[in-house]
Amino acid sequence: MSLIAEAQSLITDTQFLIHNIQDYINIDEKLLFSLGCIAFNPIFWNIVARLEYNTHFLTKICGGAYNGCYLLALTIFSLGIYRDYVYHEALMEQPTYKPFVDSIIIKSLSVLFFGFGNILVVTSMWGLGVTGTYLGDYFGILMSERVTGFPFNVNDNPMYNGSTLCFLGTALWYGKPTGIVVSGLVFVMYKIALLFEEPFTAKIYQQKAENEKKNL
Repeated sequence: MSLIAEAQSLITDTQFLIHNIQDYINIDEKLLFSLGCIAFNPIFWNIVARLEYNTHFLTKICGGAYNGCYLLALTIFSLGIYRDYVYHEALMEQPTYKPFVDSIIIKSLSVLFFGFGNILVVTSMWGLGVTGTYLGDYFGILMSERVTGFPFNVNDNPMYNGSTLCFLGTALWYGKPTGIVVSGLVFVMYKIALLFEEPFTAKIYQQKAENEKKNL
């Protein structure tokens, strides 16, 4: 089959899937638990980070801001690994849409999304460092200047968007419509998290700028 013919066939298959999506989503315990993990993670780190900012409880417990931030980083990273494992296990028991599994186009897109998503995540972590990635500003560990190089010059939130692309790439690779829907929910959860994180982070750096002006 030529690439054009496959693309035309894929359009038809996708239209069929959209009209019959309910037949390819099985709401079972594993899926619900996976959704719970996806929702829990950003809620957890936002609550803990705000609590640290207001009380410095992790700094006190761990004997310093850096130690507290490293502990939170390890916790968030571990929760992320577990979330991905749970998602994969739940996905494997969901109905498979065979036209996607057999499509070279879908397979190529899945590799592209997963690969680029990981590039966004890894390069953003490299650019920000551990404390920049894992909410060090809530511990008073502020960056001297904003990171503007790749991937931040092509995407405002590369870690969150990269993670979402990894979810989507995995779903497409296995031909799981449920995973596509879950990827959309991941995107929404991160957008909600940003509504809390971005203004608060801006407030922290504004206070830093004001304090520096006072000390001049």
